[in-house]
Amino acid sequence: MMIRTGTCVVAGVALLLASGCGSGSKSGSAKEMTVTLSEQNGSGESGKATLTAEGDRTKVVLNLQSKSATASATRQPAHIHRGSCDKLDPTPAYGLTDVKGGKSTSTVDAKLDDLRKGSYAINVHKSAADIKTYVACGDIGKGKSGGGGGGYGY
Repeated sequence: MMIRTGTCVVAGVALLLASGCGSGSKSGSAKEMTVTLSEQNGSGESGKATLTAEGDRTKVVLNLQSKSATASATRQPAHIHRGSCDKLDPTPAYGLTDVKGGKSTSTVDAKLDDLRKGSYAINVHKSAADIKTYVACGDIGKGKSGGGGGGYGY
């Protein structure tokens, strides 16, 4: 009985170790990351951006929640800027599809690894008419500064 129990334990541990090996990928692997988009200027808008590597390009999906995120809501310009939410370069590095009803899907000509290693932020504006008012922002990558309501997760 003791030998069987010991054998079962050894076999179980070996099975657990073997299942832990393999591809080494995880949900927040190098192929995908999630950026928290935090409210700015009392907008009541927040959400997340999912960035997915597609070769030399990156797919960016924005999902914002707010009371005004309806199908008839005003389109909101969105961009990836150099810098951080605390210190944003006002000139967009990459344009994103306008947010409509809280949603936007775009593909940019930048590798996800480059965005992650650099200092970039995703920024959403109130409207094309009020482009200077930021409603949500999230920092991407290692170059991010603290605070600013951004962040990244894996």
